[in-house]
Amino acid sequence: MARLQTFADLIELAREGTRPLDEIFLDEEAAEREVPAERLRQTFLERWAVMKDSVRRGLAGGKSFSGLVGGDAKRVIEFTRGGDIAGGHLVAKAIAYSIAVLEENSRMGVIVAAPTAGAAGMVPGTLLALSEERGIDDAATVRGLVVAGGFGALVAARAELSGAAGGCQAEQGVGAAMAAGGLAFLLGGDSETCVHAAALTLQNTLGLACDPVAGLVEVPCVVRNGFTAMLALAGAQTALAGVRSVIPMDEVVEAMVRIGEAMPRSLKETADGGLAMTPTGCRIRNDLYQIK
Repeated sequence: MARLQTFADLIELAREGTRPLDEIFLDEEAAEREVPAERLRQTFLERWAVMKDSVRRGLAGGKSFSGLVGGDAKRVIEFTRGGDIAGGHLVAKAIAYSIAVLEENSRMGVIVAAPTAGAAGMVPGTLLALSEERGIDDAATVRGLVVAGGFGALVAARAELSGAAGGCQAEQGVGAAMAAGGLAFLLGGDSETCVHAAALTLQNTLGLACDPVAGLVEVPCVVRNGFTAMLALAGAQTALAGVRSVIPMDEVVEAMVRIGEAMPRSLKETADGGLAMTPTGCRIRNDLYQIK
C-alpha cells in the first residue's frame, strides 16, 4: 500500500474523500497488486469462511496432541447457555470463539493467522460474536475484516509481529488492536474512532511477555486469546463512546517496538521465563519431553 505507511496517512486519506476504511484499504492494495478490488474482497470472503469454520471445529472439542488444552471453548459456551453471566452473551461468545480458534490450531487444524497463528483468535472470535448477536451478514462482516487486516498491515510495516521478536504484545496485542478496529468500524465508527480503538487496545497490552509452557502455543496462549478478545471489545466500546488515545497509534506502535527490544530473551518465546519456568511449567516440559 504505497500511499499508506502510517495510521496518520490513513486518517489523512480518509479525510480527503468519502470512501470508508474498507474501500481505502482494498483500493490501495488493488493498485499495488494490480488486481481488481473486488477480487481482493472475494479473497477476504473466502478467508472469513475458513475463520468461521475454525470456530465451529474448535467448539466441537477434543484435546491437543500434548493433552494440555482442549474443550475450554465448549465449556464457556455451555456454561453461558444456563443463563446470562457478567458481560452478556456477546462477551461470552467472543471469549469462547477466540479460544476455539486456538484450540483448533493446537490440534493442527486449518486456521487463518491474524496476525499470527498464536494470536489468531481475537479477530474471528470477536467479529463472529458481534455478527451473530447483531444479525450482521457475511458481506458486511467482511468489511470489518478488511479493516482489521489493513490495520495489521500498517503495524507490520513498522514492527515484527512475532513473540520471538517483540514478546506477546507483538502478537496478541496487535491481534486485539486489529479486532478493535474492525469492531469499531462495524459498529459505525468513523476512521479516527477506529484508529483510537486500536490504539487504546494496543497500549493496554504493552509489555506482555511471550512465555509458552514447554515451548508450545498452548499454555497460556489459548486462553489468553479469549482474555485479549475482551480488550478488543473494550477498545471498541470506549472509542465509540468518545474516549481518545492521548498517544497516537503510530507512537503506540513505536513504543511497542522499543519495549520489545528491551525485553529479555527469556520473555520472547524461548520458554526460558515467565509461566514456562514455574515449577508446574517445568514439570510439564520435563514430562512431555521425558527430561530427567
